[in-house]
Amino acid sequence: MAFLIEIKVPDVGNAADIDVVDVLVKPGDEVKLEQTLAVLETDKASMDLPASAAGKVQEVFIKPGDKVSEGTLIATVSASTETVAAAAEQPAPPAVAPAPVEKAPEPVKESAAATPEPVVSKPAPAPEIPTNNVSVHPAHATPAVRLFARELGVDIQKITVGTGRKGRILKDDVKNFVKKVMAEGVAQSGSGIPAMPSIDFSQFGDIEEQKLGKIKRLTGQNLSRVWLNLPMVTYHEEADITEMEAFRNALNAEKSKDDVKLTGLVFIIKALVAAMQQFPQFNASLSADGEKLILKKYFNIGIAVDTPNGLVVPVLRDVHRKGINELSAELAETSNRARQGKLMPAEMQGGCITISSLGGIGGTAFTPIVNAPEVAILGVTRAKMQPLWDGKEFVPRLMLPLDLTYDHRVIDGVEGARFMAAIKQYLGDIRRLLL
Repeated sequence: MAFLIEIKVPDVGNAADIDVVDVLVKPGDEVKLEQTLAVLETDKASMDLPASAAGKVQEVFIKPGDKVSEGTLIATVSASTETVAAAAEQPAPPAVAPAPVEKAPEPVKESAAATPEPVVSKPAPAPEIPTNNVSVHPAHATPAVRLFARELGVDIQKITVGTGRKGRILKDDVKNFVKKVMAEGVAQSGSGIPAMPSIDFSQFGDIEEQKLGKIKRLTGQNLSRVWLNLPMVTYHEEADITEMEAFRNALNAEKSKDDVKLTGLVFIIKALVAAMQQFPQFNASLSADGEKLILKKYFNIGIAVDTPNGLVVPVLRDVHRKGINELSAELAETSNRARQGKLMPAEMQGGCITISSLGGIGGTAFTPIVNAPEVAILGVTRAKMQPLWDGKEFVPRLMLPLDLTYDHRVIDGVEGARFMAAIKQYLGDIRRLLL
């Protein structure tokens, strides 16, 4: 014999106008007990609405986009007599606990020998039966939440408290559990990484201890934090700067002895800003919770400067509004004050992207570390003449190695390659910067 059962929105803590995000069943579907019928969402959490009876769905009264409250009719289900009986027993989960009680013979025998009658009325010993540190009561969660937990690799039995109705575990509970585990891991010696052992080097020979300066200590801490938290990728490329260098040398030849000479770095800065305007995701920062990308409308470029006290990164502001002569003068003045230790903290803040140049020293390539919260850094090494095939013959060209390291959470590999191709194009033909 079949009965028509109405499934309504249960007690949700006096919340009203709950949004219906998704409806997972339709008339004619066969549903099982506890199967998710719909997904509801409040301003604090999302919740799965489970079926309180098994059977065939006769009619569905809600659709995505609707708003419901406690008592709103969700659907009607045609259930058999046996299903109704099972549903009636469902609200009392402790009733299934006596089964494991039989596995604890000693407590049962003692209480049976002393007072036979209290044994029946004393189901409380059930919580003492768990083994292997597993909770006695199974986690109350819908199949959808269990699937979500499995996809994240979470043992749902370890989530002891749910925020849903009657302690039901929701997706937010699974997410919070993952966040807690990750936070605890980070708190333990750098995300669980064993600390370096302390070694007495004096046992091998004479030594001298030199205390690290504050700049190097703080830089080291920041780089370690970035290295552990950012998934970084470095892309290597070469730009043909033959014409650019010829133009720069011609301009410098026109300058007087007291004028500030143009460096190749100012052209790289202008090319970088032009590429950032073309690819806004490089002029951005990821929010602390990783949920939003903060796009910046200003263009401030950090320049890594080697000083006697360590590496510092002064910031050139509003670079897109300045010409190469103005930038050259500002860069020379700022770098000089950086080496003298006269920079103010505000002058090293607010950067959008950083350039780390080893051009004056040498090298062919390196992997600079992103200066977080920026999402990318451009490395530059020494240019050198190379034979380049033009389709007919090899011709000497001045090639500049470039290295772009980026935060892979924000920037994909294809985007990184396109960004570098744009910089390469601007440096190859600086007339494009006028477009």
